[in-house]
Amino acid sequence: MAVYTRIPETELAEFVSRYDIGKVRELKDILSGVENSNFFLTTDAAKYILTLYEKRTREEDLPFFINLMRHIAAKGIPCPAPIADKKGAVLQRLAGKPAALVSFLNGGATHAITVEQCREVGIALAQMHIATSDFKESRANNLSLEGWATLITRCLEKGDTVQAGLTHNLVNELKYLVANWPDMGAMPYGVIHADLFPDNVFFANDKLCGLIDFYFACSDFLAYDLAICINAWCFNDAHQFQALRSAAMMDGYQSVRKLDAHEKKAMPVLLRGASLRFLLTRLYDLLHHPEGALVKPKDPLEYAAKLTYFQSHPYEC
Repeated sequence: MAVYTRIPETELAEFVSRYDIGKVRELKDILSGVENSNFFLTTDAAKYILTLYEKRTREEDLPFFINLMRHIAAKGIPCPAPIADKKGAVLQRLAGKPAALVSFLNGGATHAITVEQCREVGIALAQMHIATSDFKESRANNLSLEGWATLITRCLEKGDTVQAGLTHNLVNELKYLVANWPDMGAMPYGVIHADLFPDNVFFANDKLCGLIDFYFACSDFLAYDLAICINAWCFNDAHQFQALRSAAMMDGYQSVRKLDAHEKKAMPVLLRGASLRFLLTRLYDLLHHPEGALVKPKDPLEYAAKLTYFQSHPYEC
């Protein structure tokens, strides 16, 4: 989450009047994250999350995201519920951008990742994968092999200003992944979250109570979603791998949904792919950071370190 677009007060008041939620009391920026402009909106009725969808989120993908949240919320997955206006519409326009209102979840992101939290994330991820098994819609993952190649091309000119030799390493890693990535149909495939980082998971009283920010959700290997989570949750602040966290996450996941032999064999490659994916998007954001944005780009070298780890330490399930 982040803030790139400002909302004039008159436009906000008109927007809220479309809903049966009373009048605006407060609009507060949410500055974490990097993708869309997000706000806490408090009205006479309740607190909500208001999102303006920025350029990386394609407007034609929005019905998929909204319908997915509705579907899994109905299955008992704790996630924001889209709010419809008086005419039954969820998707809107505000300040010249596509917009939507969703329910507010209590709790908050963890400030110190624990082994037990990793176990709970593994359980919740597997539950979400089961909940999406009968979701009829699909969305291609535009941040997989093809998308990585595009991002590398766009970072070639300035990539080495971030770290000497970085672009050469990126090109070589992509060649390896293209040669070793699993074929379609080789493993269980379905709708994944694709961005379940610690700031997208809420806890209350040390218990997981919410999954948020489904705006990278797409169709891909289910095990790839788990690889993303291991990258995001199972390293400390010095980018050192935490084996106990990883084992707990894997155990939690498999207590709900067992990985098959193909998924276990592919996990080392999926982990490297997940590292490369976030290294590239962070690098691109750093090199093409828009002026005036109120959020600082995240460090791509965190994921360069994670990629280096997985290149030299093949993961065993």
